Amino acid sequence: MTSTTLITNITSLVTNDPSQGDGTPLGLLTDAAVVLVGEKIAWVGPAAQAPAADTTHDAQGRAAIPGFVDSHSHLVFAGDRTQEFNARMSGRSYTAGGIRTTVAATRAATDAELEANLTRYLAEALRQGTTTFETKSGYGLTTEHESRALRIASRHTDEVTYMGAHIVSPDYAEDPAAYVALVTGEMLDACAPHARWIDVFCEKGAFDGDQARAILTAGKAKGLHPRIHANQLSYGPGVQLAVELDAASADHCTHLTDADVDALANSDTVATLLPGAEFSTRAEWPNARRLLDAGATVALSTDCNPGSSFTSSVPFCIALAVRDMGMTPDEAIWSATAGGAAALRRTDIGVLREGARADLAFLDAPSHVHLAYRPGVPLVSEVWRRGVRIG
Repeated sequence: MTSTTLITNITSLVTNDPSQGDGTPLGLLTDAAVVLVGEKIAWVGPAAQAPAADTTHDAQGRAAIPGFVDSHSHLVFAGDRTQEFNARMSGRSYTAGGIRTTVAATRAATDAELEANLTRYLAEALRQGTTTFETKSGYGLTTEHESRALRIASRHTDEVTYMGAHIVSPDYAEDPAAYVALVTGEMLDACAPHARWIDVFCEKGAFDGDQARAILTAGKAKGLHPRIHANQLSYGPGVQLAVELDAASADHCTHLTDADVDALANSDTVATLLPGAEFSTRAEWPNARRLLDAGATVALSTDCNPGSSFTSSVPFCIALAVRDMGMTPDEAIWSATAGGAAALRRTDIGVLREGARADLAFLDAPSHVHLAYRPGVPLVSEVWRRGVRIG
């Protein structure tokens, strides 16, 4: 039989289960305990009521939260864009074209180099409490390079996204229609077996609404579920298209009309906000308050990529969301855990309840609020992933 582990002496526990504790969306418990069985949670509740277990682990009065669910990243890449960042911070604005620099470096890299880079950033994220992550292709833009990126990514996560439609490949700069045909044809056929999702950058300088619809519709026909980079740099059709196609998430959502907000609020499509991108590009902040007040489901993610948001730190994004996007600390924590799970259409992660995956992050702090209260401080001191203590 699988042994059980009792984690006790948790001063404050975010469960994201409203039936627990204070009855809020966070389901906050004080003086709490958790029992793990293998990769799953077997029991959650007040420490005084905890059942016996085979082993006991003392949380030493720390706060605990569900492991972060980073539902948007671009981690299969090579190269460095320090010079671009430095120039942008000196006054040049971000455009979609910078992706081409990473495409060239990624194509030139070996499989081993790409995988080493990926695992480096995954380990970095895990140390900061991220126990589930999604990642995309999109820096190869040929059938060969896109499919190998997905093969590499799929060795490390189930949440793999085919994004041949990141930008029009430089090889097809004079014939975007031919590139869309490739993305929806030969490239899709090669990539679909290695992915769960399909994504497209619906934006000026990338793909327009008609192209995005064709790409996502082709992906759905191959069994891939849509996600979309929507309304990041300007107003556009991305959010409405996401809702029309039942996309799991519309990501960025910086420039929204009232109709866009209403559409998100009345759909199952999650608005995934990526404050690292606005921080790193000095762009306008998304208005999380507007979305939340309308009733939309909001996720927070890092958008970790080498060009516009080179951070793997969900705690940093939480602090930005609270400081600059109108979110409360409670809302930001929920969005970075349960919200991310919703953006991946998962119910087994981002929550601490019986039957959920045993993913927890412990903080050297008495409350989850310290993640926003003490920005930049490495508060995550211990992580459990699938019931195994990582550190």
